[in-house]
Amino acid sequence: MKRTILLSVCAVLLAFALPLLLSATPLGRAAGAPAAPETPEPAQSPAEPERSPVLDASLTLTVHTGEGDAEMTMAEYLPMAVAGEMPASFAPEALKAQAVALRTYALYYRGHPKDAHPDADVCTSPGCCAAFADEETLRLRWGADYDRYMAAVTAAVADTDGQYLVYGSEPIRAVFHSSSFRRTEDGGSVGAEEPYLVSVDTPETAVTVRSLNSTVEVAPSDFQATVLASYPDATFTGGDPAAWIGAVSLNAAGRVAAVEIGGVSVSGITLRQMFSLRSTDFTLAWDGEAGAFVFRVSGYGHGVGMSQYGANLMAGAGADYAEILAHYYPGTQLVMALT
Repeated sequence: MKRTILLSVCAVLLAFALPLLLSATPLGRAAGAPAAPETPEPAQSPAEPERSPVLDASLTLTVHTGEGDAEMTMAEYLPMAVAGEMPASFAPEALKAQAVALRTYALYYRGHPKDAHPDADVCTSPGCCAAFADEETLRLRWGADYDRYMAAVTAAVADTDGQYLVYGSEPIRAVFHSSSFRRTEDGGSVGAEEPYLVSVDTPETAVTVRSLNSTVEVAPSDFQATVLASYPDATFTGGDPAAWIGAVSLNAAGRVAAVEIGGVSVSGITLRQMFSLRSTDFTLAWDGEAGAFVFRVSGYGHGVGMSQYGANLMAGAGADYAEILAHYYPGTQLVMALT
């Protein structure tokens, strides 16, 4: 009897204890299921290799000179090109802007060879690519200031080493000129239509740039002969030379697009070439007292891209070279290639 009662008590206790024993299984795992494996740590992605900037000393250019083609590094080419193109007395930030523009220009034409020198990247002719001054020329030009000016030019190149401008991902056609009045020229007006070569305001005035304005006087006989040499259909009749000049049309930048002379339309670019004008920003009138046709010209150069005197004035007002370049080449980015 006692044994029967004891067995009954044990059965009751086991019935209550079994659920408690089962409830000790970790949450999220069914009773009797194997334990979940530990979560593996994420695999480490391989580290990207360290990239190095492409500096001027590692880039080789083929430069067409008066004596043939020469191989030189960008580091050798740029100081002499900057010295040939911009007064070394200009502000350091303007010199840096010029160094970047020249470096970009050379890189652009490495991929777009010119017909004038298809086997060379750039040449030393300012009328084609950019001026290039050798040491002898610079010593004669700068005299006692040679060391100081050469240091300024060299610093501008070194401080921008490897930097250039791109639009999208390609080096831009970074053309430049000496000076403009009020606004630079739109590239499309001179056959250089690019989204970043557009007319922008520029700070030069006759007060801040003493050489901004120039005058060319042409005797009526020379004027007539020069026009007829290129436009034999032009007619010059009557005794009043003032009647030889007709309507003048201007482009969006305010420069001369064309002038009617002797009944034919002559483009502003052609007139600039015919009469050796400094730019197409001019007026033309007959001056009876002087007995001559008078061109009054503002600025110097084709007017497209960066104005060098404008860059110097912007630098003097506190702009750095990146701001100068962004102003004259809108929409571009200043970058450095990595390898």
